[in-house]
Amino acid sequence: MQQFIDKYNFAGKRAIVRVDFNVPLNEKFEITDDTRIRRAMPTLKKVLAEGGSLIIMSHLGRPKKVDPKFSLKHIVGRVSECLGVPVQFAPDCQKAKAQADALKPGEVLLLENLRYYAEEEGKPRGLAEDASDEEKKAAKAAVKASQKEFVKTLASYADCYINDAFGTAHRAHGSTALIAEYFPNDKMFGYLMEGEIKAIDNVLKNAQRPLTAIIGGSKVSSKLAVLKNLVGKVDNLIIGGGMGYTFIKAKGGKIGQSLHEDELIPDALEIMKEAAERGVNLSLSVATVCGQSFDNDTPRQIFPIDQIPDEWEGMDASPESLKNWREIIMKSKTILWNGPVGVFELPNFAKGTLQIAQDLADATAQGAYTLVGGGDSVAAVTQMGFADKVSYVSTGGGAMLEAIEGKILPGIAAIQD
Repeated sequence: MQQFIDKYNFAGKRAIVRVDFNVPLNEKFEITDDTRIRRAMPTLKKVLAEGGSLIIMSHLGRPKKVDPKFSLKHIVGRVSECLGVPVQFAPDCQKAKAQADALKPGEVLLLENLRYYAEEEGKPRGLAEDASDEEKKAAKAAVKASQKEFVKTLASYADCYINDAFGTAHRAHGSTALIAEYFPNDKMFGYLMEGEIKAIDNVLKNAQRPLTAIIGGSKVSSKLAVLKNLVGKVDNLIIGGGMGYTFIKAKGGKIGQSLHEDELIPDALEIMKEAAERGVNLSLSVATVCGQSFDNDTPRQIFPIDQIPDEWEGMDASPESLKNWREIIMKSKTILWNGPVGVFELPNFAKGTLQIAQDLADATAQGAYTLVGGGDSVAAVTQMGFADKVSYVSTGGGAMLEAIEGKILPGIAAIQD
């Protein structure tokens, strides 16, 4: 069975496409970043170019009920502009059968926010805080039962199904996983999903070596599974950002007021032990740029990473640490980056993260394969104008993390099954 969009002929077909149009809106309901809409265009335009029609479905925000501020009607105009054709709108995605059936080749219908419906996520809503276990169980069973009808209705609109929403691929929702069952021979990945799958495979399955992973961010707890999976796969593991201080403390270092998680010190020791046993080069900061308070204009001073005074807090990677990491990066053939190596939201402590972005662009120019994922990492390469100077920028933070953890994503499994 084919899984990719290139091998399918859409002439005369109605395609229902799950996209990720969860775009940011300002108080005037204007789109402030249309990247997610533009990234879906190659898939949507292929269907139209071949004489097919489109039913587009997405979520927006996390509404727990029908809320006008989360309506996808706000984005109809921009989607129309990007596609170059008028886009019709269905205000109730469960009552759009007549509109879908009436679509002619080249026409487009955008369904209302999927998450207006509890059935999309398959979770009950509106339960009283003091609801009993029996009431919770009954409510969950009721939603699961109605979810089947919800998905069946969506599937009835189309002849084929395309999943092009990597950002929600880790969710076993109605529109991302369950609907695929209704299209056993007519389900496929869009171009965006295909690109994400191949990018992750290039790192986890088909990597040229040396393979280096740069994992940053504030907490070990948020990426513990990622670190444990990667330590058995990479040649170099660079750990930066707030999570690095837990490792330094585990080694007996003094970290002052720096962010850390004492309860994860045993895990940090285990990861370092496994890295040593496997011959993995685990690289931590050797010195850090510290501040006296969590503020952009706080006094700054560099201290050795294991000798931070009590009243100071580590907030960015030092030049010496960055020099060490650049040497590793420039000798690597495959590089994965997820998470900042400093307090990226404060300009005075963003230098380390921006330097990593520069290093990845330089490594890419030398022929390395570079995959960037995670909100702040993506923001860094985008802010510096390097998004097109790395090999691939992932659109899915949570989905990418789970893929790196080694998990099978429901939205991908549903197509491959």
